[in-house]
Amino acid sequence: MLVFFGFANCPDVCPTTLAEVAAVMEGLGPDAGRIQPLFISIDPERDTPMTLADFVPRFEAGIIGLTGTPDQIDRTAKSFHIFYEKIEEAAAPEGYTMGHSSQLFLFDPEGGYVTAWPYGTQGEEILSDLRERISL
Repeated sequence: MLVFFGFANCPDVCPTTLAEVAAVMEGLGPDAGRIQPLFISIDPERDTPMTLADFVPRFEAGIIGLTGTPDQIDRTAKSFHIFYEKIEEAAAPEGYTMGHSSQLFLFDPEGGYVTAWPYGTQGEEILSDLRERISL
């Protein structure tokens, strides 16, 4: 699984990372079926199931969008050691944005942590790493 935490109203980090995930999934070709990308919202106030159903498919990568109650998201973020916070910003939709950790995680088929790539890691590097790991 490729796991990324973010929010649909994100102006840059989230769509950039999801676009990289989409490029990686396309680059995997027939092996793409061996990887499940997940986008977990850290903004339950705005990221309803309907919002994610509109946002996530735009990346055409088989990404599953997940949201939940504030408590569920808080517990999930803590279990992944993800930082996130609501930041008041008048120009942002509904007057706030979200600050958050921005790494992309890789987990094995049993759910064990494998590695993480920091924001800005090029898709080609992630793809190369994944190809190597899939062929093991």
